[in-house]
Amino acid sequence: QVQLVESGGGLVQPGGSLTLSCAASGSIVYINIMGWYRQAQGKQRELVASITGGQTTSADSVKGRFSISRDNAKKTVTLQMNSLRPEDTAVYYCNARLLPSGAARYSDFWGQGTQVTVSS
Repeated sequence: QVQLVESGGGLVQPGGSLTLSCAASGSIVYINIMGWYRQAQGKQRELVASITGGQTTSADSVKGRFSISRDNAKKTVTLQMNSLRPEDTAVYYCNARLLPSGAARYSDFWGQGTQVTVSS
């Protein structure tokens, strides 16, 4: 059974930093894309950043402040968030598009979500 487990959320003051980590576990043949999404209260879930191979994609609102990295051997993805703003407050979800063992196609898997609150 494939699982994504996140860690690292919490409360931080504006201008502060947080690091989110996500680890995939279970019987996995290959992970294609790993990324982070967020959902603020009353809003739709949106892509924050993703990484596949050596390429990264990030939302315009976080460019220059957030960075994403990945460790393929450990099946982990990390989101380093700097210069946090109140508008970054949301539940952050880890996502992976991967091929489980025995499966014929790639599927999207999600973590349980971790709260990030930016407030003074």
